Amino acid sequence: MRLPWELLVLQSFILCLADDSTLHGPIFIQEPSPVMFPLDSEEKKVKLNCEVKGNPKPHIRWKLNGTDVDTGMDFRYSVVEGSLLINNPNKTQDAGTYQCTATNSFGTIVSREAKLQFAYLDNFKTRTRSTVSVRRGQGMVLLCGPPPHSGELSYAWIFNEYPSYQDNRRFVSQETGNLYIAKVEKSDVGNYTCVVTNTVTNHKVLGPPTPLILRNDVQYQLLSGEELMESQ
Repeated sequence: MRLPWELLVLQSFILCLADDSTLHGPIFIQEPSPVMFPLDSEEKKVKLNCEVKGNPKPHIRWKLNGTDVDTGMDFRYSVVEGSLLINNPNKTQDAGTYQCTATNSFGTIVSREAKLQFAYLDNFKTRTRSTVSVRRGQGMVLLCGPPPHSGELSYAWIFNEYPSYQDNRRFVSQETGNLYIAKVEKSDVGNYTCVVTNTVTNHKVLGPPTPLILRNDVQYQLLSGEELMESQ
C-alpha cells in the first residue's frame, strides 16, 4: 500500500507526462529582459534569455529592431536553447531592441521587447572652465555638465584636491551633478572639480577645475559703476 505523499508524487509525475504529450502551441517560460552591457567588459559576450515550451517543439527566431537576426550570416550570433548569444558585441551593430519569436504548427508568439544598451563614459572635452566670482553670503551653483555616456551616473566633487563633503550648506544633485553652496564663505574659495562615475562600469572621470573667488563689495560697486557708464 502506497503512502499518501507517494501517491501525490506519482500523480504529479503522470500529469507532467500528460502535459508533455499533449499537442499545444508555444508558451513562454522566460522572456528576454533589458541588458546594459559594459563596453569595457572582459566577458565579451551578451546573452538574451528566451525559453519556450510547446508540442511540437517550437522553432525560435530573434529580431533586432524588427529585422530577423541571421545567425547563418553572422558568426557572432548563435541561438542556444532559445537564448541569443552575441560574441564580441559591438555598440554600433548590436545596440537596439530585441524580440524572441516562437513558432510551431499551432501558431506563433512574440516576446516583449528587450533593449540591449552599452554602458560607457567618455572623458570631459573641455580642459578649463571660467572663474566663478561670487559675493560673500550669496548662494551659488557650480555646473558639472557630464560628458557623453550611457548607464546610470553618480556624482561627487573635489575641493582643492580633497573630497567635498555635503552639509547644511553644500548639496550635490545626483540628477544633474551640480554642486549647490548656500551663503558662500571665505573658506569656500578654491578649485572645484566634478567627479563622474558610471555605476555600471565603475569607470570614473574628472572634469576640469572651476576656480571660485570672492568678489568684495568695493569691486562689485566699481564694476557696476563702470557697466552703468558704458551703458550711457
